[in-house]
Order: sequence, then C-alpha cells, then structure tokens
Amino acid sequence: MITSDPPVQKDGDDFDGEAARIILALAREIGPDRTLSPIDAAQRLMPGDDWQRALPEVRRTAIRLACDGRLMIYRKGKPVDPLDFRGVYRLGLPRED
Repeated sequence: MITSDPPVQKDGDDFDGEAARIILALAREIGPDRTLSPIDAAQRLMPGDDWQRALPEVRRTAIRLACDGRLMIYRKGKPVDPLDFRGVYRLGLPRED
C-alpha cells in the first residue's frame, strides 16, 4: 500500500511561520534602506487571486516580528509603534541611523 503525506494546510503556526519567512526574505532582498508593501508579502504567501485573504496574516506576523525587533513598521516613512498604528503601512528591516 502506498501512503502519501497529508496535504499541507496554510493555517495556524505553519502559515504564520511561512509568512515570517517570506516577510523577512523580502525585506533582506531590498535591504535596510528600502521598505516593502505588505501586499508584496501577501502575494508571495498566496499567489493568484487569493492574496487579499493573506493580508490579515501578514499584518499579524509583521506586528509580532516588529515586537521582537526583527522588523520595522513604517507609516509615512517613519517608524511606528507596532501595537498602535492604523492605515497604510510598509515593512522594512531595522535601520541603523
């Protein structure tokens, strides 16, 4: 009898871990002097037309990474408190200004 691995489900910790890996990889690709849109991470996380469903997960993961000091959340080009921001935001590596 041939068995196969169960399908990978994108939810919970697996999805969150994948989101963190994608966000950090994209941030490293562009470097510390530039920022990326959370849309870019969502589209990488869920290719195709479903990427908008990934936006809440990208936001939650970005907040967690920012609280851990591994990522910065920017609004209008300035760092913001990851636990208290609204509206359009961008993501980037911590800058060494």
